[in-house]
Amino acid sequence: MKPRDYLWCALNLILDQEEELSHLCPSCRAEAQQARCPVCGGAAAEDAGENPCFDLQRFRQLERGEAQ
Repeated sequence: MKPRDYLWCALNLILDQEEELSHLCPSCRAEAQQARCPVCGGAAAEDAGENPCFDLQRFRQLERGEAQ
């Protein structure tokens, strides 16, 4: 696929999601737009995208080639 094909697919996915949301009432739309856990469907934590086990100091050492 060419880059323009990926762009076309991504744009159409966004448009499809917007169309689905437009059929919901305002309260259901607000709830549907909240971040949810992909496993249980519960509300996702604010820092859901962060890995709590990530060691930034170790990452910086490895980035500089200072492997221990």
